[in-house]
Amino acid sequence: MITTVNAQQRSGSSPMAQSPRSPLSQAPYLTVSVSDPAKMGNGVQAYISYKVITKTNLPEYDSPEKIVIRRYSDFVWLRDRLFEKYTSYLLFRRRALIGFFVNRIASHHELRQSDDLRTFLQVDEQTMERARSMEIGIFKKKPADLMQIFKDVQSKVSDVVLGKEKPVDESNPEYEKMKNYIFQLEDHLAEAQKHAYRLVKRHRELGQSLSEFGKAVKLLGDCEGNALGKAFSELGAKSEILSIKLQTEAQHLLMNFEEPLKDYVRAVQSIKATIAERANAFRHHCELAETIKFKEIDMNKLRLMRSEKLAEAEREYEELKADGAEATRKFERIVKLMNEEIVRFQEQKTLDLGFAFHEFARGQAELAKGISEAWRSLLPKLESCSS
Repeated sequence: MITTVNAQQRSGSSPMAQSPRSPLSQAPYLTVSVSDPAKMGNGVQAYISYKVITKTNLPEYDSPEKIVIRRYSDFVWLRDRLFEKYTSYLLFRRRALIGFFVNRIASHHELRQSDDLRTFLQVDEQTMERARSMEIGIFKKKPADLMQIFKDVQSKVSDVVLGKEKPVDESNPEYEKMKNYIFQLEDHLAEAQKHAYRLVKRHRELGQSLSEFGKAVKLLGDCEGNALGKAFSELGAKSEILSIKLQTEAQHLLMNFEEPLKDYVRAVQSIKATIAERANAFRHHCELAETIKFKEIDMNKLRLMRSEKLAEAEREYEELKADGAEATRKFERIVKLMNEEIVRFQEQKTLDLGFAFHEFARGQAELAKGISEAWRSLLPKLESCSS
């Protein structure tokens, strides 16, 4: 598996034609390839490692090319660290697409500046293991504390969604339309994922049943020892072959159909968390604006009274104005980032789910064809026995 994406190559220029440190380099670039998955260790200690190759001309990186070995848990660490620091960005991953996951970060104008990304791409395995084991932020909490945090976040999202906590609310029809779409999308994706799980389970159970049936029929064929016995033996062999096909298709369904749906359920939940963050930022912005208005009224009263408290009130007023300006900038920044990320999300969702449903249909068609051909090939022999 090799996954690599280069935004500059898509625009038509080629950074590889010159040294990354050369002053003639046309534009900053950062490319990452993930390849050579390998199983390391045995039993409960086993894990999958990957070769991660980084090529860049960004000055904050130590060298123009770096090769490191990373295990899957390192990718999880990167995702969790970035999600903690960049809540407004929609981060999600798939085990089968971890190369694409890293390149989404590397090509993002904000996320590529992350110290955690540089740590992930550059440090040796021992340093990476120490970084992964460091418990920082919410990840320092005990499992019970984490569960409470997630419950609190879910409750907060629900309050925002259901309108239980909204002294002020955005008056934006397009934003309301987008929120309604997200909430409906979560329900529909969750329902589709539930049935995809049942399909995977059904294929596995049918495959197991065919395997057991095949063994039983082959033993029955051994007892007969004539034309009927031979037909039974071939029926058993075909059943075992079809069992393998069903088990293979079950795994294909899991990785290329159920898992993508599950990932997008998680992605929509991330969007809902961002919606809650945006609502809180807007509420804080409005509350400060209202507080500033009341402070202006108080200052006017103090001026009329020629009060000695006017100087202190003016100082508090300036501090409130600064806080209000910062709250406004924060809200506008969240809105801008959310709009950009929603566009990215929609574009990627179209590609990923289109591919997932294509793979589902293709796999089912090939499975049905294989089953039909296998049973049809047995009909002449079974008909001769029955006649």
